[in-house]
Amino acid sequence: MSTPIIRVAFHTMGCKTNFSETSIISSEMQRYGYEKVSYKDEADIYVLNTCSVTENADKEARKLIRKARRLNPFAKIAVIGCYAQLQPEQISKIPGVDLVLGASEKFNLLSHLNSLNGTNESKIITSTIKNISSFQPSFTNGERTRSYLKIQDGCNYNCSFCTIPLARGKSRSDTIENTVKIAQNIADSGAKEIVLTGINIGDFGSEKDESFLQLIMTLDNLKGIERFRISSIEPNLLSDEIISFCADSNKFVPHFHIPLQSGSDSILKSMKRRYNTDLYKSRVEYIKELIPDCCIGVDVIVGYPGEGEEHFEQTKAFIESIDISYLHVFSYSQRKDTLAASLNNQVTKEHKDYRSKALHILSNKKQTEFYNQYINTIRPVLVEQSINGKIQGFTDNYIKVNIDKHLSCQNTIISVLLNDNKGSYMQGEIT
Repeated sequence: MSTPIIRVAFHTMGCKTNFSETSIISSEMQRYGYEKVSYKDEADIYVLNTCSVTENADKEARKLIRKARRLNPFAKIAVIGCYAQLQPEQISKIPGVDLVLGASEKFNLLSHLNSLNGTNESKIITSTIKNISSFQPSFTNGERTRSYLKIQDGCNYNCSFCTIPLARGKSRSDTIENTVKIAQNIADSGAKEIVLTGINIGDFGSEKDESFLQLIMTLDNLKGIERFRISSIEPNLLSDEIISFCADSNKFVPHFHIPLQSGSDSILKSMKRRYNTDLYKSRVEYIKELIPDCCIGVDVIVGYPGEGEEHFEQTKAFIESIDISYLHVFSYSQRKDTLAASLNNQVTKEHKDYRSKALHILSNKKQTEFYNQYINTIRPVLVEQSINGKIQGFTDNYIKVNIDKHLSCQNTIISVLLNDNKGSYMQGEIT
């Protein structure tokens, strides 16, 4: 008599680092015979990899736990990730949760699932975050044409609004040697693009007398990968040397994502950010000087405590003054055990909503201006999928492209004439 196949469903919230970690955990369970299914399906085990950057993320996690229970009231539900590390007791009280794993234990999910004794009590396994020193490499595998490779974890910065150091611990990295080996394995699997991810990737190697610059210089010689993309990197760690190297590289694409958070120096100081607007502007200007076609994405927070209308207008004016391509806009959310949560002059939801809407409008304007520069130009597009008779992919400088043609060319790079700006994407034709 054959052993019944156990179905496991995963859902990942938050950053690309979380996605890379879920992929590794999922791959391990599939190697042991588990069948991966959609989180929308009836499964025997539901695994939720959580984020806790905002209060809304916590609410969404609780909603997803309830959804899993509705799909199968008898399933085991395991919660991992940042929310699990920060609020394990709160999660354990949600009906249906069997297992809550903190930052150091999520990669031991399988063994912890096997140790469940069938009682109705939730099992919580967490560690004191300051004691976590090991690094677990991870990458997305077989899910997309690009792979997200985690090269660094944790953060030594203590920005006043952020829970990440509390959820992930101190900064730590893989070695260059091991990172290159993993990248080569990704290349051998057929992926064409690797996105370097982490919590504070510019800090890579600081504890090992290695550096992010040394890493990307080494990866630039890797055979089999046609594109490397750098995920979010702090402006104070994005050195002139990194920018100039990427400008001369044939593999590192013209795309940076640089968190700003505020265009007001007084708010940046209150946030305990490690730069001011002058430094930020100089980074953008140097990028555009060396890489004129570079796409620059920006994170910004509205409604930080003490942000008055004049501070917001400073932020808006600053963003308008610099040559960036799009915004990721976040409304400030009070987070337990952060300095910002105790500050006076909390901003009302009404003001947050207004400011968020204003910056979303500005983001659309910036993206339109960026896209319009490339009408009637030819760019290399990595084809990610072919759906409903259309090819979809991204240029090297992160322009989303649709092509009205059915071709079996997924995971290939093709030359495309960009001929129309459709707002959220550009229409193109194969040259």
